[in-house]
Amino acid sequence: MTTVATALADARRRGVASLDAQLLLARLLATTRTRLIAHDERPLTPAEAARWEDSLARRLAGDPIAYLLGEKEFHGVTLEVDRNVLVPRPETELLVDWAGEAVAALTSERARSGDPGPIRVVDLGTGSGAIALALKRAHPHLTATATDVSAGALAVARRNAERLGLAIELLEASWWDGLEGRRFDIAIANPPYIAGDDPHLATLMHEPALALTPGGDGLGALRAIVAGASAPLLPGGWLFLEHGFDQAAAVRALLAAAGFAAVETRRDLAGRERATGGRRPSF
Repeated sequence: MTTVATALADARRRGVASLDAQLLLARLLATTRTRLIAHDERPLTPAEAARWEDSLARRLAGDPIAYLLGEKEFHGVTLEVDRNVLVPRPETELLVDWAGEAVAALTSERARSGDPGPIRVVDLGTGSGAIALALKRAHPHLTATATDVSAGALAVARRNAERLGLAIELLEASWWDGLEGRRFDIAIANPPYIAGDDPHLATLMHEPALALTPGGDGLGALRAIVAGASAPLLPGGWLFLEHGFDQAAAVRALLAAAGFAAVETRRDLAGRERATGGRRPSF
């Protein structure tokens, strides 16, 4: 007979981390980790044992724990995730915080000038909706648009928005293509930036390749976003980009060449250059 205790012990023996195993089994049994551990003598039914074995096999094959749980916490919100979207990373919270600073600055500027208009933000390549939803939650007064080329990703983002009760506009678009005629105060993107020959791609095979790499040197999507930003960004508008830790200099050069001012790179919690932003001149 398989019990909670023997199931967890078997998972550890086979190489699944204790926390992952506890989270997976708690989800399977519709309980909490605390109750799971407190009642580890509970037997698993044959059906539960079969589902548990399937979960273990998928985890051992490299499936991200977030996909197996069906959710991931990001910047204070719990998001549904599946294979249509990239699993949100903690380092991307840097973009949300930085964009939040820009929202606050623009709000103050408009208050001084007597401009009552909303601050318009676009999240390019939104995936699960992580960035747009986190910003909307932190700054309810802004108007948020989120785009993605993947209909499957947009469906996930829409469910997240509805469950969280956050009103954002969702559009199927490829970077700026599909946003013609629209103007924004802030644009944010966590685009695919891994080089096509990067060996780390093999460890990310369970996530959508479209969200990980544009091929080549990894800068293709970043180039396209910067090159197309002049028309849709309002004067004084900001562009914030996540990139690889070794791409900061290249992204700063792209922004400078496109005429952006106040170009700056910020580091993630590991001390790596992770996000670069710039402001379109207001004249």
